Amino acid sequence: MKRLAYLTLGLFLVLLALPSQTAAKTKVDLKDAQGKDVGNVIIWDQGSGVGLELHLHDLTPGDHGIHFHQVPKCEGPDFKSAGGHFNPDSKKHGFDNPDGHHAGDMNNFTVDAQGKAEVRLEDKDATLKDGPHSLLSNGGAAIVVHAKGDDYKTDPSGNSGDRVACGVITK
Repeated sequence: MKRLAYLTLGLFLVLLALPSQTAAKTKVDLKDAQGKDVGNVIIWDQGSGVGLELHLHDLTPGDHGIHFHQVPKCEGPDFKSAGGHFNPDSKKHGFDNPDGHHAGDMNNFTVDAQGKAEVRLEDKDATLKDGPHSLLSNGGAAIVVHAKGDDYKTDPSGNSGDRVACGVITK
């Protein structure tokens, strides 16, 4: 009987010591320039960065740029209130830039012919954890969808066009 109790206690302690397999997730609702809901983005810490799951609708079909922006504001119709790209290291824009890229730069995604996108992305340079690359420092950040795809080189925003949807990331 004691042996079973010790085995049970040992197993319990091992399970407590294991890292959690479920990261806390943050849901960010996105609105278009008219304030209409266009879906949401789920964000969670993944390794040294963040994972994103896009659930979007009522967008123009085709490629779109998506970036984290430095200010947690989404005032329409142009969403300029979100400021520039999240860039704690003061780098240039774009993955193809030899001087490095903004921490808020991400890969483009494609909206289908019905105006929907169900996509997983990642950003290895931003986090929800404490630190200089935290999207939650300084009160939060914004996530912005652009009208066109990012060319990954043109500073400051990759020629990705107007800001067509925006959501605020806060604790």
